[in-house]
Amino acid sequence: MTASTARYRQSLLEAAIQALPVGVVVHDEQGQCILANAAARALGPRAVDELSDSALASPAAAIVEAIGEHVVEAQAHPVVTEGATYTLTTLTEVTHHHAMQRELIARAFIDALTGLPNRTMFEQSIEELIVEAGPGDRFALAFIDLDNFKHINDYYSHAAGDALLRKVADRIRGALRPSDMLARIGGDEFVLLLNPVTDRDAILAAVLDISERLKQPFFIDDHEIFASASIGLSLFPEHGTTYEVLRRQADNAMYRVKGGVKGGVSVFEETMSHAATARMAVEQRLRLAIRDRCFCCAFQPKVDMRTHAVVGVEVLLRWRDELGMIQAPGDFIELAIELGLINEITLQVLSETVRTMPDIDEVFGPEVTVSLNIAAKQACDVPFMSAFCDALGATGLAGRFVLELTEEAFFTKGRFQREVLPRIRAIGARVSIDDFGVGYSSLAALAEITADELKIDRSFITDIDKRPRSQIVLKAIESLGLALGMSVVAEGVETFEEVAYLLGATQIRCAQGFYYAKPLLIEQILKADQRVSAPRAAVAQSRGSDFRSPSLLRRA
Repeated sequence: MTASTARYRQSLLEAAIQALPVGVVVHDEQGQCILANAAARALGPRAVDELSDSALASPAAAIVEAIGEHVVEAQAHPVVTEGATYTLTTLTEVTHHHAMQRELIARAFIDALTGLPNRTMFEQSIEELIVEAGPGDRFALAFIDLDNFKHINDYYSHAAGDALLRKVADRIRGALRPSDMLARIGGDEFVLLLNPVTDRDAILAAVLDISERLKQPFFIDDHEIFASASIGLSLFPEHGTTYEVLRRQADNAMYRVKGGVKGGVSVFEETMSHAATARMAVEQRLRLAIRDRCFCCAFQPKVDMRTHAVVGVEVLLRWRDELGMIQAPGDFIELAIELGLINEITLQVLSETVRTMPDIDEVFGPEVTVSLNIAAKQACDVPFMSAFCDALGATGLAGRFVLELTEEAFFTKGRFQREVLPRIRAIGARVSIDDFGVGYSSLAALAEITADELKIDRSFITDIDKRPRSQIVLKAIESLGLALGMSVVAEGVETFEEVAYLLGATQIRCAQGFYYAKPLLIEQILKADQRVSAPRAAVAQSRGSDFRSPSLLRRA
């Protein structure tokens, strides 16, 4: 090889090293830098000197360090040539790679809305804690579920709901010790690790303090929003020695609070486990009943108290269980709403009612209205109500139907009146406010409601002849309802004295209750109607029976 060729190759090699995107630094045996390419120098003097020294100390491993805005991976390689030993260090910038790693970790383990650990990270932390726990170690899990969060979302907007979740997280964090851990596991649900637990009463007091903190107002978008949370507590190892068991027990305790006075705290007890098991059994039976269409309808007339004519009939849900027994909705309806099963049940009730219309006409008369109950949660579910209205409209009978909704549906950010009510009007159906007086009722708000019928809750009607204060309230509701063009119905009428008072002291004409008829299946009504064949006097004699003949009521 000629000298010129050697110089050419050396020049080419140096140019190639300088052009490499990877930093290259060469040190001699005394640790002096004799070569650093452009990529290495671009990382700064520290990359050439200090980072290379770190790599020299551990030549078998890659060293990752942050240099200013850069994250650099360095690895040393010994090079022996012409009897001398040199160290070649490669420097690779991995800033973007590490940023991607951090983002992936954050997505996997951090809740994006609140910045809290998510379900996965929390579960892993608890499982590690259990594995490392010694004989005397104790900790607690608290399940925190915000009360009525959907109403806040609906009324104030989803943006306000998100802001509330962030403020709730901040407020809980402000009450924690460094060793505690708060996570958001979904929706409006948080879970809290309280570690260590040295005194059960002290930890319960700490959770009660968190409960009280959450009842203080939150200020969001110029609104003063009040919230609360139902909290269930389980203890390790008393209530379980695995995360899954502790989670389930805390969840059971939380549902005990939800089923009573919301906004409280409950510590797990063994009886709750039995209740949860029973609840799960009911849930499974309920799902099977939907699949097998085991729901049927009972009917209760609305009667004109002055003429005894049946003017309408309310359809009431019943469940014919595996043994053929008929169950009232009080035993399962709230669970169906909670589980999101109520929509399918309601559609089945509509289908069954339409199928039964010929019998309804025969028993009650072809002119009567037919009332169906819609849960408040459904009433503001625009996709469901659109499908329901389409199904009802397709029957050609929508003009006969009255949809009964509780007050709560009307006061949810105007969604029902703005988006759902026009669809109901378009198919010709009517709307009734059910159980008025015991929900979110307000006489001022009532003036803004567009409804056709007002049903006064039975709590105002029971013993109305003996309760002067209830009489005053009843008159106020009646007057406003009539002034707004709504027909008024008295619910829960059970005694002659109640009927006499309503006839003598009010303008209310329509009543519904056991005094006139108990809710019965259509086949029961038909049998009762066949048994009663005589004259009008038979109506008076049948007061103790389950049902007064609808045909006799019409003719009275």
